[in-house]
This record gives sequence, structure tokens and C-alpha cells, in this order.
Amino acid sequence: MTAPAAAPALVRLGRVESTQAVAFTLAADGAPDRTVVVAEAQTAGRGRRGRTWHDEPGASLLASIILRPRLLPARLPMLSLAAGIAVAETLERVTGVTPRLKWPNDVLVGGRKLAGILLESRLSALPLVVLGVGVNLTQRAFPPTLAERATSVRLATGREIEPDALLGPLLEALDLWRARLETEGGAPILERWRALADTLGRRVSIDGVSGVAVDVDEDGALIVLDGDARRRVVAGEVE
Repeated sequence: MTAPAAAPALVRLGRVESTQAVAFTLAADGAPDRTVVVAEAQTAGRGRRGRTWHDEPGASLLASIILRPRLLPARLPMLSLAAGIAVAETLERVTGVTPRLKWPNDVLVGGRKLAGILLESRLSALPLVVLGVGVNLTQRAFPPTLAERATSVRLATGREIEPDALLGPLLEALDLWRARLETEGGAPILERWRALADTLGRRVSIDGVSGVAVDVDEDGALIVLDGDARRRVVAGEVE
């Protein structure tokens, strides 16, 4: 008989360098799909493009989720859009805020960043993805370099939301949108993301490409109208 697959686990940690690094180590040791790593604080939390994720101990939801998706490699970037939808819908459901999505994977409230998403993959015979989510919850202030660009649930609503109050609903929403991506393809993801998008319709500049952001392509790329030219941007920081 074949041994049953290991059940997903919830791994709770105190202070770690990075939940992403812990999750990849667990995945290499055979941790199953949807294993979740949660930490109270990170000393070297990773953001997009090598940036450091700033967090105040105990004030954020800091989670990394191991995913072994049934998707072709070209479709993996769509998981980032699906995760953004899941985070936005969970925040609205649990906290009452009205989030908007900034391409490719920031969640904004009142124009300020409330949550960030990091998708890292390792390609082999079967795709492995670690999805990192950081949500600012109870911070009352941010360092001067972030004060004008970041916010928290506490600052936006006056409410104190604990990480666990967000984690369960977030995993449910992520399961839903991931299942839709795997079974229905990218169309429902793109439709919902467009409805939540803060970026579309704005004039943007991304790594030398400037113009009006008009759409998101079926692989998650941002379409920018530069004069008469439609340019595809697959990665970068929107300004």
C-alpha cells in the first residue's frame, strides 16, 4: 500500500530571519501543499526585488504558505494576482476596510500600503511555490522613511485585529481563488483583479516604461499604453 500523504501543518515560530526561508527548507524536506509558516517577527524578512520587509514584533501577520500547484510554469505568476484578491477580500471581510490592488502585488488602503505579497518559485519536475504574505495590523506609527507610504489596520480603522483573526479567513479565500485558477483558468482571476485594481487608468512609470496602465494580460503582465504602443511589463516597481 502507498503511505498516505502528510497533512498540511501550521508551523508557529517566534523571531526568525525569514518565513520564506523556513518554508523553502520545510518544502525541501517534503512538507506538503498548504503547509503554513507563521512568525511573530522577522529579522531579515524579504520583500519584492530583494527589499527588506519592515515589521514590528507581534504587530503583523507574517506568513509563508507552501504551494504545490497544478499549473504550468507560465501560469504561476497568476498565483500572485489570486493571492492579492484573497488578501483584499479577507481584509474587507474581517476589518471593514476597502482595499485596492497595486500591480503587481501590493494591497493599499487610502493610497498607502497595508499588505505585501511575495511569490517565489522553484521549478523542477513539479512546481514549488512559496507565497509570502505580510499584513500590517496593529502598528501605531512607522519609521519616517515609510510613514507617508504605509498604514496598518489600526491606523486605518482604529481596530485591534490579531494575526490569527486574519489567518484562517485568508487561507479559506486563498484556497477558493487558487482552486478557481487551477480549474477555470485565468479569466475569473483577471476579472476580479481588474475590479479591485488601483493601478489601471493611472499614468505610471516602470523601469523606463511610461504611459497609462490599461490592462493586465492573461499571464499577469501589466499593459501600458505608451503613445500608440502597447507595452507589456512583466516585473517592476510602479511609480
